[in-house]
Amino acid sequence: MLCADMVEVTWRDHAGKWSSVTGLLEDISTSGACLQLDTAAPLGAEIRWKSQENEFTGRVRYCLYREIGYFVGVEFMSGSKWSESSFRPQHLLDLQKFMA
Repeated sequence: MLCADMVEVTWRDHAGKWSSVTGLLEDISTSGACLQLDTAAPLGAEIRWKSQENEFTGRVRYCLYREIGYFVGVEFMSGSKWSESSFRPQHLLDLQKFMA
């Protein structure tokens, strides 16, 4: 699902240091999400973000720089799953509805 929502993102690097930034939730699914950040997040790092009353935890699977920032792919850790009924980003678009 494509979406747009501002979230507070934190991650712990391989040395154990925590970093915190504001990011944009770009897309989300039951298994993971993509975040747009101004700062690169290290591959494999534990990453968390909060939005409203929800917290999600995962691992960084990719971090690519594109013209407007870093796009960080996150795979959710066990116990951290998304469903539309539990958390609805501010803007949400289901592309499958347009393909039918």
